[in-house]
Amino acid sequence: MALPIDAGDATTAADLPATMKAAVLTRYGTVEVMDVPTPEIEAHQVLIRVHASSVNPADWYKVVGPSFARVMTASPRAKRGVVGGDVAGRVVAVGKDVHDLAPGDDVFGLSPAAWGEYAKARADRVARKPARLSFEEAGAVPVVALTALQALRDKGGVRPGWKVLVNGASGGVGTFAVQIAKALGAEVTAVCSTTKVDLVRSLGADRVVDYTREDFTRLPVRHELMVDVAGSRPFREFARVLTRDATVVIVGGPMNRGLGPIPHLVATLASGRLRPQKTAFFVARGPREDMEFLGELLASGKVRSIVEATYDLEHVGDALAHLGEGHARGKIVLTVGGR
Repeated sequence: MALPIDAGDATTAADLPATMKAAVLTRYGTVEVMDVPTPEIEAHQVLIRVHASSVNPADWYKVVGPSFARVMTASPRAKRGVVGGDVAGRVVAVGKDVHDLAPGDDVFGLSPAAWGEYAKARADRVARKPARLSFEEAGAVPVVALTALQALRDKGGVRPGWKVLVNGASGGVGTFAVQIAKALGAEVTAVCSTTKVDLVRSLGADRVVDYTREDFTRLPVRHELMVDVAGSRPFREFARVLTRDATVVIVGGPMNRGLGPIPHLVATLASGRLRPQKTAFFVARGPREDMEFLGELLASGKVRSIVEATYDLEHVGDALAHLGEGHARGKIVLTVGGR
């Protein structure tokens, strides 16, 4: 049951509209912007007037409904609802158990339904937005930066001086993985295509490999950690550039409407059982401590958001199509604005 909310001077509970515009999944392949009820929050939640979100592969898969997703969820029909996982905006209301955030705070983090004018979120899944970041830059951060951070630190156990290989360094997770690895003291080899070499080099990569011109699996360097975003090569090939006790963290793979990244994930995990290197796969979590840590890196300038394009909410279909092409540089952001 939803509970009463406390609102600040700028926006009172009475000021909140009964309905809002939101991007709603109506059936697989179709997202419609329509009027829906404004969310009601529970005691542990905050209500955010959304200014920006972004488009992630998980959102694309949810909308497209590839065969593997329908089988795994036993859902031949799409579950109707507002889409989106990243949120950046201003708190307009807080639940009665929330004492460390207040209306008027600018925040960024995770929300279960962010593609709307208002979104609710658990208070412990958002953090205050660094002042130097625009809402668009902040909206590009949560899902992919948390994935990069936890892949490197929690699953990969990265240490200063380690050599880290990022395969797929120019997308959302990849651009953050390069920068966070450098911030944690690693030496980074980044793999990307020709048109993205300059971008990736500007992020601080020590070695940039254009995979259209050079085979990164033939490098003379051995890496203690690989973050595999692209899922473009089998284990038997990339094992050549790993140390014997290296860890391979799988965070992505080919995007398509069939089995998506599943074949690469299964093959890599299976191959890992026959080799000395460790393999890991995970789904990122969103504790506030990690969001605050990312906020510190962003505020210091050690890490920055790479935003290739912005779309307003009315053109969410175009944003999804852009991501589905598979060639995005950094993130694709949705601007919302709120009321």
